[in-house]
Amino acid sequence: MSNHVRTSMPAPVGRGLVYLIVAGIAWGTAGAAASLVFRISDLGALALSFWRCVGGLALLLGVLALRRGRPSGTAARAAGTPGSVEPRRRKLLRVLGTGIGLTVFQSAYFAAVDATGLAVGTVVTLGAGPVLIAVGARLTMGERLGRGGVAAVGGALTGLVVLVFGGDAGTVRPAGVALAVLSATAYAGITLLTRWLGRDGGGGDALTTSTWAFAVGAVGLLPLAAAEGLMPHTAEPVQVLALLAYVAAVPTALAYALYFAGAAVVRAATVSVIMLLEPVSAAVIAVVLLDERLTAATVTGTLLLLAAVAGLATAETRVAAARRRATDGQAAEALV
Repeated sequence: MSNHVRTSMPAPVGRGLVYLIVAGIAWGTAGAAASLVFRISDLGALALSFWRCVGGLALLLGVLALRRGRPSGTAARAAGTPGSVEPRRRKLLRVLGTGIGLTVFQSAYFAAVDATGLAVGTVVTLGAGPVLIAVGARLTMGERLGRGGVAAVGGALTGLVVLVFGGDAGTVRPAGVALAVLSATAYAGITLLTRWLGRDGGGGDALTTSTWAFAVGAVGLLPLAAAEGLMPHTAEPVQVLALLAYVAAVPTALAYALYFAGAAVVRAATVSVIMLLEPVSAAVIAVVLLDERLTAATVTGTLLLLAAVAGLATAETRVAAARRRATDGQAAEALV
């Protein structure tokens, strides 16, 4: 990297990029920890998701308690737009929508990992998510896809077809892929809801929303997890407990906090590309540490999905640049 780039990049943006990189890699380890839990215990996906919500809730409550102890100006900046009061009905929609979406997203993801493996489950979830977001934004908010977006959607669909029908039946299971797509749909729903609520600048505090979302998830999952079995039967309880603590602390509380801090100062298109580290790191862990086998079709489908997300990010960058040029041109005309 040249000296010019280093000096021209604002410090908050540089830190934000580091935060996002760490968050992406940390999220990629969540599925690996889940795979290990499934291997050494009988804990199910719903119970694991419940304990993740409970652990994440406890840790995020601690973060919020520390934030309340800051000076009022610092706390206001951390919370978002100071002085804005969100209507109660709108806040309820945001919290419940995010909580339900987060619950389905992570529960279906863990189930997909259990059914079809870490690499395929993560790639399908994280590859299909941005594509579903782009299509959903076009259908619900009239956002244009453009030629690049249409090509990216086509590439992602092709990647999914290759994964499902071209992979080894022992490696890629249609039921697991379907669960991963369900997870991606819930992820897309959360993003679209946040974007829709934030169109007028009233998206709310992301950290507080996440805390309440984990609370909603814990309450909603409790009866389902209890029916599945809350307490795991295992010959290695210490290892299971350590894995559960890791899932709650690193890819949940820490990763979400870093993601929100980074996403606040880095462009959305850049965030999308950096978050590709999650499926990539998950695939590497799956092959190196979990002995999962990647067939040629699996690799091809994975590359198509990742290319689709990168294409969407590129298209978004072009649209944003065009909008900035149009705005600057209007401002220049107003000054003449």
